[in-house]
Amino acid sequence: MTGEGCEPVPAAGGFVVDARDGRVGRVTGRSGPNVRLRPPGGGPEWDCPPEAVRPPSPGVVLRARVTEINREGQLPR
Repeated sequence: MTGEGCEPVPAAGGFVVDARDGRVGRVTGRSGPNVRLRPPGGGPEWDCPPEAVRPPSPGVVLRARVTEINREGQLPR
């Protein structure tokens, strides 16, 4: 997030919410001026303008982490 009174966008690896549609994503980096996000558990990345990035609630972070852990448990070893 940018601007006065807003927190900066978390570093790569942090979870955020795309306020445009409510999707939760893990920050993977930057793509030009946009923030690059990937859904928990994998899937296609998408770009989000930094002004549309919002911090997630603790419950949202917990659900996202559980999704990732469940996905890791399904991968072949």
